[in-house]
Amino acid sequence: MAEAMDIGKRAVEATLFASEKPMTIADIKAYVGEELDIRQILAGLQEDFQHRGIVLIKTGDRWHFQTAQDLSHLLRRERAELRKLSRAGMETLAIIAYHEPVSRAEIEAIRGVQVAKGTLDVLMEAGWARPAGRREVPGRPLIYATTAEFLTHFGLQSRRDLPGIDDLKAAGLLDPVDLAFEQMELEAEAETEAEQGSDDSAEREFADDVGVLLENQGESA
Repeated sequence: MAEAMDIGKRAVEATLFASEKPMTIADIKAYVGEELDIRQILAGLQEDFQHRGIVLIKTGDRWHFQTAQDLSHLLRRERAELRKLSRAGMETLAIIAYHEPVSRAEIEAIRGVQVAKGTLDVLMEAGWARPAGRREVPGRPLIYATTAEFLTHFGLQSRRDLPGIDDLKAAGLLDPVDLAFEQMELEAEAETEAEQGSDDSAEREFADDVGVLLENQGESA
């Protein structure tokens, strides 16, 4: 039994190592068969490799080997960066990641400008965005979502690991203009709440005055 498990473990390891992209459990079973407990084997492999130069990572429902995080800087000089995303591309990708599934019109509404078709094409060519069906509204617009490759590239296990607003501020990744708009929105909200509080106070005072007037009229009667 132990020998069979060892053979199965080696088979799963070899399958993942040879794969060009992350694999689901179903993908792995297509190579090694249905009789193996793939989840148990993956957990064992993850433990075996946790202190090695490469580690076994689960991204969404897919598994793959990658360089250990603390050693990635050693290989950075070997990485060829083919293309840098434009500001429009980064903004569009961020909107898709935080709001998916999202249509082109929704992206444009959030950005406040039109999205060039080439921007979405670049994101899809990079493997970071994909069509995710159509919105069931008049016109049935195409909607977009991120991919498993997006999570892998940015070192995320799921979209829940996306940085929050405080993390983005701390990393200096928010544009000063964005921060200024955010401050303006907060100030506008505070002003609106203050006005509502003032209106509520005036209404209470008016109600009290009416009550006193009615009470005095009752006593006069």
